[in-house]
Amino acid sequence: MSTEVVKVYDAEEMVVGRLGAKVAKAALMGNNVVIVNVEKAIITGDRRAVIEAFKEKRNIRTSSNPVRGPFHERRPDMMVRRMIRGMLPWPRPRGVDAYKRIKVFIGVPERYKDAEKIVLEDSRYRSMKSKFIRVADLSAELGWRGPEVA
Repeated sequence: MSTEVVKVYDAEEMVVGRLGAKVAKAALMGNNVVIVNVEKAIITGDRRAVIEAFKEKRNIRTSSNPVRGPFHERRPDMMVRRMIRGMLPWPRPRGVDAYKRIKVFIGVPERYKDAEKIVLEDSRYRSMKSKFIRVADLSAELGWRGPEVA
């Protein structure tokens, strides 16, 4: 097995949409991609409006049998991974293969602590005074009972 280059992105204070677009493109180009600190990523917009939009989306179910789904994630890592899936050509094999190359983690796992992390300055949220919500806060509002994240 050959040693493959892994691109490690640090999602702290990054806008999820901007980061996701870069990650999706890198995965489509054939790179293995890892995103760390995903709970500290940011979704822009009014806090209440974002929460309401996600809660409204979560209420969408199949009318014939709600147990069949669709199911919506509450964990920050799975939520962001699903957002990135929306940026890929999903039904095609190329998109499915790219999605398999993307790994998303809450915090920084041991094996990536010493890795060179890519920080996209263009994707960083500059005005922390404007309206935004962190992915961990949104997950908590949606009912995720995960570890306390600082």
